[in-house]
Amino acid sequence: MLDIKITRTTTPKALPQDETKLGFAKQFSDHMFLMDYTEGQGWHDPRIVPYQPFALDPACVVFHYAQEIFEGMKAYRTADNTIQLFRPECNAQRMQDSSDRLCIPKIPVEDYVQAVKALVEVDKDWVPHIDGASLYIRPFVFATDVGLGVHASKHYVFCIICAPSGAYYAEGLDPVRIYVEDEYIRAAPGLTGFTKCGGNYAASIKAGELAEQQGFAQVLWLDGVEKKYVEEVGSMNIMFKIDGKVYTAACTGTVLPGVTRRSCIELLRDWGYEVVEGPLAIADVMKAGHEGKLEEVFGTGTAAVVSPVKELDWKGDKVFISGGKIGPVTQKLYDTMTGIQWGKLPDEKGWVVEVCKG
Repeated sequence: MLDIKITRTTTPKALPQDETKLGFAKQFSDHMFLMDYTEGQGWHDPRIVPYQPFALDPACVVFHYAQEIFEGMKAYRTADNTIQLFRPECNAQRMQDSSDRLCIPKIPVEDYVQAVKALVEVDKDWVPHIDGASLYIRPFVFATDVGLGVHASKHYVFCIICAPSGAYYAEGLDPVRIYVEDEYIRAAPGLTGFTKCGGNYAASIKAGELAEQQGFAQVLWLDGVEKKYVEEVGSMNIMFKIDGKVYTAACTGTVLPGVTRRSCIELLRDWGYEVVEGPLAIADVMKAGHEGKLEEVFGTGTAAVVSPVKELDWKGDKVFISGGKIGPVTQKLYDTMTGIQWGKLPDEKGWVVEVCKG
């Protein structure tokens, strides 16, 4: 159990006046959680302090060798003013997996969850009140040793910040267009594809910007060896409903094991759908699309929850899905996930963790 010291701000910011115009993670709440790591001492000095900049040496390891990891979560306000989290222990466990790969000391699951809950309770007034909006939570760890040698740092900072946020996509739940990337790759076996580290996202920006210039919302990445099998989308896992079955890439080292992905698979199987986790060739996806067998395509992720796809473009070949509309399974998943998260549906899975009353 962490002994978290709390120092409240004496100059609170103005809360957003119009929660329908929040955007995604544009403004940050009054406080942040901090905890330090020192080799030989372990994690120490957990505290909540006013949100503020870091003072870091220009030779800090994180700037030069990118030794850092992060997570993404949300806090939700229900109709009875309860503030709750969705499966926070899954994010804590995934951060431990990322830590292991990046040679960063692990944070115990219970400490991670306690820290998140403590910060959300301090900044509970920042949790939006309107339907569909939430408090986005960004826990992250970065190396703070000073020196230009390529080695694991002996000092780290664990920080959590929060931002009231609306829909990830400005267009809301409208189906999006996806560009299939076949030149650049996101991950390859043995690398860091299964982790949430900034380097993965930095390497994806080029392809994402090129796709955006052509009017696409996201990039669909193929495997890094043969550039043949679908893996994930820029900020989401992705699923394909073909002939009644749902297919998605397996989490075998190159795909991020998404918490929303995991939850959607559990729900789909509960509903009687066969979910196949394994290799799926993009050529087979496009063939199914042209034959009318590609019934639905949707992304899954914390930020967007479930995002329907209406078009795939691979080397100029296009397939259109669900007549440009949200498919029934996609809609049911979105309604069920958000229903549980915002307390509109009963939590029969034990996924929700209550923080406090708002």
